[in-house]
Order: sequence, then structure tokens, then C-alpha cells
Amino acid sequence: MDADARIPDRDECVVGDLLRHWAHARPDKHFLEFEDGSAWTFAATLSRVQQAAAGLRSLGVRQSSHVLCWMPNAAEAVLAWLAANYLGAVHVPINTGYRGRLLQHAIELSDARVMVVHSSLLPRLREIGTAQLRDVVVIGEVPEAIGELTLHGIEVLHSSDRAEPSRPVEPWDPNFIMLTSGTTGPSKAVICTYIQTWCGGAMGMDYFDAEDRVLANLPLFHISGAGAVMDRLTKGGTCILQDGFKPATFWDTVRRFDITGCCLVGAMTQFLLRQPPSGRDRDHPLRNVVTVPWNQDSRAVAERYGLQMHTAFNMTETAVPIRSGANPEVLGTCGRPRPGVEARVVDGNDIEVPHGAVGELILRASRPWEITQGYYRNPQATAAVWRNGWFHTGDAFRRDRSGEFFFVDRIKDAIRRRGENISSFEVEAEALCHPAVLEAAAIPVPSTESEDEVLLVVTANAGQVIEPRALLRFLVPRMAHFMLPRYIRVVAAMPKTPTAKIEKHRLRVEGLTADTWDREAHGVTVRGGRVAGLESD
Repeated sequence: MDADARIPDRDECVVGDLLRHWAHARPDKHFLEFEDGSAWTFAATLSRVQQAAAGLRSLGVRQSSHVLCWMPNAAEAVLAWLAANYLGAVHVPINTGYRGRLLQHAIELSDARVMVVHSSLLPRLREIGTAQLRDVVVIGEVPEAIGELTLHGIEVLHSSDRAEPSRPVEPWDPNFIMLTSGTTGPSKAVICTYIQTWCGGAMGMDYFDAEDRVLANLPLFHISGAGAVMDRLTKGGTCILQDGFKPATFWDTVRRFDITGCCLVGAMTQFLLRQPPSGRDRDHPLRNVVTVPWNQDSRAVAERYGLQMHTAFNMTETAVPIRSGANPEVLGTCGRPRPGVEARVVDGNDIEVPHGAVGELILRASRPWEITQGYYRNPQATAAVWRNGWFHTGDAFRRDRSGEFFFVDRIKDAIRRRGENISSFEVEAEALCHPAVLEAAAIPVPSTESEDEVLLVVTANAGQVIEPRALLRFLVPRMAHFMLPRYIRVVAAMPKTPTAKIEKHRLRVEGLTADTWDREAHGVTVRGGRVAGLESD
């Protein structure tokens, strides 16, 4: 029987097979480079991983076991990940910001008996129950004891033995389990296969080739950070690992490591635009960049620094199903479905909506295992997203007649005011254009008449003051009248998840607080598309 051409070979996508392949084909090529100037070749990486795999096996890790990793971006984090995968075990990275009940939930949900953790995070384990966890490999100083856990030093990962998997690891086996951000409830554990992670690089980021040197400075417990490392491993290229985005030294890092590719998301582009103009703005090797969203700031960064910037839509559950070409003409676009992916925008009954109308984005792929098969230990959530043979993203989108797809909002964040659907994303985007606004969150609050009113919560840039009336005056010419917030609240800091996402559900619970500014109470009215009462302060 002929092999299914849709399924990549093991040595194209499976971690252990990839390491053996490149250690033979490119033994002396750098796979990983670190901030301290050290580097691992493919041959050295294979040797280190085989030794670390033997160490994990000595702790009881077997094929299909789950191994927790609670680490910042560091060499040991990659080593633990690849060693677990080498045995056919599943890597479960968790956010370094986790603590308390959120940390306990992650540990319990993982079903892992073994964890690799940075010593600076260990005190948080004393505050919680550690469920089924038994063995903890500590990177750094090992304390005397934590409850009934057995603690091990880093030497466990430097075994003199070498280990091999008990059976071949298949492309459809789980590579890792990643936890979602948990902005609307407890985090879900997304099962990601080797095929899925391969597709994200080979199909979703095909503008990076084997000779690119890609910066991985987003956390390895996010799909963007892990995806950068996997892209380099699948293509036999070099990854430069850095712990976090550092705007002041970003271009020095790019030049020092000869970086040709990276990811710039969210506020990263704003930070780069705020750098003082320099005669060296285009004196760098960076060529191709992944950016989300594609907005005026992204376009300005592309023009100023001479970059080819590609935007996309992705989730932990998918593999870059929608992507653009370089520097797309239309602002706000996510691009178009890549080959092998079908995308529709539908109503609540999965009926396709007309061009330009807003509905939910649903997806399916021609390649098996390309989209997550579901959430670990959560069949209800799995059934909710997989309906009628399509994966339901939970995101509101619209599609234009030319085939471009545009993100509108998370469906749970949508606001409906007096018969009009309002995108919180678009309200926030306009508020963020105000020079004093650092962060913005638009949420619905109950209206005294019907449906919702818009509450805009903002924080200020350092040294800046936000006056609600002035902010509203700024927004009037920038958005439709029905989108204008009735309420504005200025806060010192937003409630956030450990992944630095604003917890809108907490803002919704707080609702209208004593310090919330109400435009109508201050004589500002919006009637028939006209705004009155803004002239006075």
C-alpha cells in the first residue's frame, strides 16, 4: 500500500528523527545559539538530548508519559523538552507566572509525575498541593525538601547513558500539550501533534528557509516561541534563544547574531517605532518578520526598517491556517487560507454569512492531525469546538469579496448596542492611538434601555495623564458614533493572566465602579450620529 503523501516522514517532523537526521547531514551547523555566546551544533544537541533522555528515563519517564517544564527561555528548557520528546513522551510547558490555584490546576491537569523547574520558582510549590507530581529536576540550587517531592539536581540531565524510544515515535503522536491563556475560565490543555507543529513552520512560515537565523524571544510555553524552535529543527536552521523581548537592545542583538527572521507581536512594533531615528535603521540583516496585527504601526515598522512583514491568524490549536504575503496592501487583514485549509465565516447554525458580514471563523484541513484533536481531559470542550466536521475558533471574522479574512473580536468579547454589533478590538485599537494610552480594554456593561453600553478601561503611559473627556474628543472623529464609549475608566494597572493578557472577565465583574466616568452624567450626548457637549471641559 502506498504511503499517504499528506503525512510527512518521521525525519521531517518528529523530534528524535529530526535530531538524528541533522546530526548526520549537518553535524557542525549551529542549531541553538544563546545570549552568553555559547552554541550547540546539531551533533552536540543530539548527544546532549540522548543523555538527558536517559536521565528522564531513570525517573520513570516512558513513551506517552507527560513531563512538566516550568522554565524561562534557557538552554535547559529546550534540553528537557527535546529529551522528553526523544523518548516519545509529551512535553508540557507551563507559564513561569503561574502560582497558587492556577499553578495547582496546571499541575493536576498535566497528569505529570516528573517536572523540570528553575530553582527561583520552587517556593511557589510550597504554597500548593502538588497532586500526582513525584520527581522534580531543579535547574539551579536544590533546596533540602519540598513536601513529599523528590528533588534532583541538573546532573540527572547529564547522564553518562543514552536512551532510545521503545517504539518509533509517529508523526501523529503528541509533541506537546500547551495550556491556553485562561482569559475566560480555567486553562485548557491543547494536544499538539508533530504534524501540527511541522505544518506551522513548513506550510505557515515557508518564507523562512534552512539558511535563516531566527530569533526565539517569545516564551517557549507559548506556541509562538515553541514554533520558532520547531521551525528551525524541521528545516535544519539556526535558532537564537533569548529570554524576552528587549526593545532597547533589539537591533544590537539582531546585528550581533546576524538574525534574519523573528516574530513581532502586539506592542513590540510600538516599542520599535519609539526608538530614536538612526542612520543605522536599515543597517541590519533582518529580512522576514511575522507580525500580528497588521496595522499602521506594523506598516510603519516595515517601511522604516526595510522589512518584509507577514501577518497571519493562528491559535495554539491550529497551524497558521490563514496568512498573508509580505507587506499586504490592506490594513487589518489576516491574509487568506493557505493551501490545504478551508475557512468559512458562519452564523450560529454554521450557515455561511454574506461577504462583509461578521460571523464565527471555522476551519478544516485536508491533512489529518493538522488541527488539534482536542483538549486533554476535557471532552466537553473538545465537542464544543469540533462540530459538523469543522473546528470552531470562537473568533468573530469577516471576509471580503477578494478573499481576505479580517479578525473582528473574540465572540465572547463582542458588544451589541442598540442594534449595532461593536468590535471591542476596534474600539481598543482606536484608543491605543491616543499618545497617552498604554493599554485599553473595551467591555459591555448593561444598558438602562436595552442590550449593552460600552465601557472603555485604559491605563496611561509613564508620566502621562488621561482625561476622559479629552480621550472621548480624540475618539469622535475616529470611529462610528455608536461605537463611542459611554463610560471611561482610568486604572493604574489592568488585571492580567500570567501570559500578560488582560482579564476582561474580571473587568466585567467589576463593572461600573465609583471612579468610572459617565459621559451622559457629564453632559455629553450622542444622538442621531451627532455628539454634543464635548466643547466644554
